[in-house]
Amino acid sequence: MAAYAFAWMRFKWVNALFIFVFALQIVPLQMALVPLLQFFSTFLKPGQQWLHDVIPMIPVQNYLPIWIAHTMFALPLAIFLLHNFISEIPNEVIEAARVDGATHGQIFFRIVLPLAIPALASVAIFQFLWVWNDLLVALIFSGGTQDAAPLTQRLAEMVGSRGQEWQRLTAGAFVSLVVPLIVFFSLQRYFVRGLLAGSTKG
Repeated sequence: MAAYAFAWMRFKWVNALFIFVFALQIVPLQMALVPLLQFFSTFLKPGQQWLHDVIPMIPVQNYLPIWIAHTMFALPLAIFLLHNFISEIPNEVIEAARVDGATHGQIFFRIVLPLAIPALASVAIFQFLWVWNDLLVALIFSGGTQDAAPLTQRLAEMVGSRGQEWQRLTAGAFVSLVVPLIVFFSLQRYFVRGLLAGSTKG
């Protein structure tokens, strides 16, 4: 939605705001760890009833900080990539929808979103691989609980506790490759189309 707003909605400071969002990619991940830890310890600490009321049946104190952190760190690149794709949609298509009385919400959900499936698949693959292979965010925001520990953290623990048993480590690393390969090959055709989108005219 943010990419569509930056591409097709005209409001004050739209270009400056887009440059600011794009510039957030240069902010190192490590700079946000301490402020986020302070935020999570204040608002997302265990025992707060409103968390369980909003998201029942999920141990939000374990998973919610990881979800929020990964979402925040991925938004600038995702908005930039989707903006480049959405801005290449022919202007005639958007104008025809506006002439027919379509609102921005209708244009986004009925026209832009179906056309942006290849770009969404490309962003999904990049984000999935980054989250799947991430260790730093998981170690810091999982709170040290084993319930929220991802596979990369378990592999790191295996290196520390059973470093001499290399056969278990290689087997675990091979298993960790299976899911990313399944995701990539299932979305491969959309991934290639998303990468090539906007590279040629016509």
